Amino acid sequence: MNPTDRTERIETVVIGAGQAGLATGYHLARRGRPFVVLDGNARVGDNWRCHWDSLRLFSPAKVASLPGMSFPAPPMSFPAKDEMADFLETYAETFHLPVRAGERVTRVGREDGEYVVATGTTTYVCDHVVVASGTFGRTPYVPGFADALDPRIMQLHSSAYRNPAQLRPGGVLVVGASHSGGDIAYEAGAAGHPTVLSGTIHGEIPFDIEGRPAHMIFPVLWFLAQHVLTLRTPLGRRMRPDVRAHGGPLIRVKRADLTRVGVEPAPERTTGVSGGLPVLDGGRVLDVANVVWCTGFRQDFSWIDLPVTGEDGWPLERRGVVASSPGLYFVGLAFQYAFASMLVGGAGRDAEHVVDHLVKNLAGDAAGRGRARAKVPA
Repeated sequence: MNPTDRTERIETVVIGAGQAGLATGYHLARRGRPFVVLDGNARVGDNWRCHWDSLRLFSPAKVASLPGMSFPAPPMSFPAKDEMADFLETYAETFHLPVRAGERVTRVGREDGEYVVATGTTTYVCDHVVVASGTFGRTPYVPGFADALDPRIMQLHSSAYRNPAQLRPGGVLVVGASHSGGDIAYEAGAAGHPTVLSGTIHGEIPFDIEGRPAHMIFPVLWFLAQHVLTLRTPLGRRMRPDVRAHGGPLIRVKRADLTRVGVEPAPERTTGVSGGLPVLDGGRVLDVANVVWCTGFRQDFSWIDLPVTGEDGWPLERRGVVASSPGLYFVGLAFQYAFASMLVGGAGRDAEHVVDHLVKNLAGDAAGRGRARAKVPA
């Protein structure tokens, strides 16, 4: 514990004020439990505001609700990222959730039987910690060989990409062919840049998600995401590692859309550098002026000073409950319980399960202390 920090005692600390952290806060507040929600951003919703300008949700507003509040938009509309950010901010204000913005957590540890959560200014001592810091991790991943690229090549990770105006005149290599890579490659191609999309495309949603047939299809897909593709089914258990290890399919932008704006899909991975230029698997060298790394984020829980991760870097949890560290929980992980866990509308169920477990533990602890006192002679 840093002696220069202010120290505060609180029952539960929730780390992260995205949809998962706020849903957890909602359920804690309903149970009357004391807690704080810590977030490193300046405002609630900034985790959405930082995405590229044209980003919209891939699921409609009707399944983008949080516990106690529906998304304020037509059910089959697809909210923009800033609308999602504003919704989260309104949600926190409406339910008077105790969010402390600008407090980035730097360490979680355990001392004298209690959890210690450190930020730059305050050390929180608590009984429970709920980590809701992001679906796929919070550290952008870029391969090490990126440093060898010619410095005249503009390099952007997808987390720093905003719009095609950032790109230099000339060709663009987009590395990573999941839905984010497809969307950004489409934008670059539509803006007139010769664009190559590198990587395996893991299929595509076979219908226009904003077309009329989607009105009938989405309820079925949502049911599957919530109730069939879960850890309770063999199909869900098989799917989980693939969802966590690989990017998702093309969703809004399809292969035909990419072809229409001149994007060249290259199934080869980008594997190295030759003469300062990126090289695809097989030896093809690309003379481009820009590289956009849509390579995802790295799970980095090094700030948790507890053995809570497996060899794959993911937390060792069951529906968010860490058996090896009682009182420590996770919410908002990709496929935490179901495919829907990574979608806005799936956060509430996972958060409720974690809070149920947390409150039952509190009741069990209180009962245990009562039994212990009863055994002490008067």
